[in-house]
Amino acid sequence: MKWFLIVLLLSVSFFYFFPEDLSFPEQKPEHVKENNLLTEVPASEGVVSLIGKSVEEVKKQFGNPMRIDYSAYDYKWWIYNHQPQTYFQIGILRNRVVTAYVCGEKVNIRPLQINQPVKEVFKKLSIDSSISVSHESGIYHFELSEEDLTFQPLVKLGDVYAQIYIDRFTGKVSSVRFMDAETLIKMRPYELVYRGELLTPKPLSAEEQKKVEQANAKQILDITNVVRQRHHVRMVRWDEKTANVAYKHSKDMRENQFFSHDSPVHGDLKNRLETSEVKFQIAGENIAAQYVDGIAAVAGWLNSQSHRETLLNEQFTHLGVGVSDKYYTQNFIKPQPF
Repeated sequence: MKWFLIVLLLSVSFFYFFPEDLSFPEQKPEHVKENNLLTEVPASEGVVSLIGKSVEEVKKQFGNPMRIDYSAYDYKWWIYNHQPQTYFQIGILRNRVVTAYVCGEKVNIRPLQINQPVKEVFKKLSIDSSISVSHESGIYHFELSEEDLTFQPLVKLGDVYAQIYIDRFTGKVSSVRFMDAETLIKMRPYELVYRGELLTPKPLSAEEQKKVEQANAKQILDITNVVRQRHHVRMVRWDEKTANVAYKHSKDMRENQFFSHDSPVHGDLKNRLETSEVKFQIAGENIAAQYVDGIAAVAGWLNSQSHRETLLNEQFTHLGVGVSDKYYTQNFIKPQPF
């Protein structure tokens, strides 16, 4: 089960708004190749054609990534975040591409397209409530709920599976995640019935887990800014002190098994920011739990009216993100002027 909540804190009146709980599931390094994102790829191809390709082929086409992030699913993310309009991530395992995530609207993801009306998607592709996946380890049947079919359907494109995130407020494709069969089975983003071996990611060490959490936090910042830019809202900057507040709250929720903006020990958002000496004029918080990763958490926030309003609030200028296992916290602020 996935959860997320929102609270807004106004520094003048200190009013708090708690909507109904919802249950939805710098500078570019010189060595980095200019990211013109698939404009050199034939129109019949696109990101979907990357699945299965080698590291050497990826480097030849796109150059080195801006950074490499850990994931909880064995692969490592190669992040190409040169510009919001061309943002994408490629997941590498055993020197091959096993997954890709795209939210930049100028990236070629044929036969799909970012900002494509969902009606066009449903006309072009067969959307089913049950998807069968064959793998050498067994047979796997993913069962999609009505909500899944409406806002995150799964489609098969040859040997590749595409999870399509739909913006429920615009009725358009907001992002797409492409996966091979093994990656889809390991992630299990939908209800699963299987016969054979259940594929699971390898256990993470404490150090690796920390790197995964930090990676999710960075990606949440990146994707938040892609979404803000798409909606003509200025992008937010990372704030380390605010990120520490967000991380402590996610860790507190995980360790003490609660899900709320109010910590039994550390109080509400205002208390937590002030205790950490974060000076702010206004602040807002989104929290989520039990999503497969930060990508999915942002998609969930975007599809909730209250969380969306915070994510797209033009008054916020800075963001701190904290992730502890599958607990996610976004703390937006507008700092006090010096």
